[in-house]
Amino acid sequence: MIINLEAFLLAITILTLTPGLDTALVIRNTSRAGVTAGYMTSLGICFGLFVHATFSAIGISAILMQSAELFQLIKWAGAAYLIWLGLSSFKSLLQGQKNTIHLQQVKTPLKHQKAFREGFLSNVLNPKTGIFYLAFLPQFINPEYSPLLQSLLMAGIHFIIAMIWQCGLASTLNKAKNLLQSRAFLAWMEGITGTVLLLLGVKLLLEE
Repeated sequence: MIINLEAFLLAITILTLTPGLDTALVIRNTSRAGVTAGYMTSLGICFGLFVHATFSAIGISAILMQSAELFQLIKWAGAAYLIWLGLSSFKSLLQGQKNTIHLQQVKTPLKHQKAFREGFLSNVLNPKTGIFYLAFLPQFINPEYSPLLQSLLMAGIHFIIAMIWQCGLASTLNKAKNLLQSRAFLAWMEGITGTVLLLLGVKLLLEE
């Protein structure tokens, strides 16, 4: 059904491998709570893709683009969530510096549901993903078939590629046990990912 499937696969793979919010969030939660938290974060992120694909297919994303006020509200909600995630990283970093605990206890417990929710909300509340899907997916839609089914199919392909990349990244981090048990590395990771999340949130908040 999909037109220019090869071009779609190439473009969506490059997009997935480009470092951004998704990569930062998977690294952050893997570093803080282990590989399962990284997997669940990735799963939440990837399920969010189906929400944007559906919105794109039925035209809701187009309404958001036409309504400046509604788009601004969604933009602020997404930016606020990113900033909150970034600040929570710095909070964990400060708490880790103050506490005198053994290296084996450095990891912060993170329930699977919470990791999934963080990934899902970070994706769904990012209006740029919706706008990207609205602009990107129609280029590969065959008008002779259902736009909704084709959009969901492309989101499914994106889901598989993103899960392979993000879970592979989480597994790689998890295997580096000496690093993950190092207080210095965890502090560095919290600081870097917290900064990335904050900057992404602020950038999104300040853009017109």
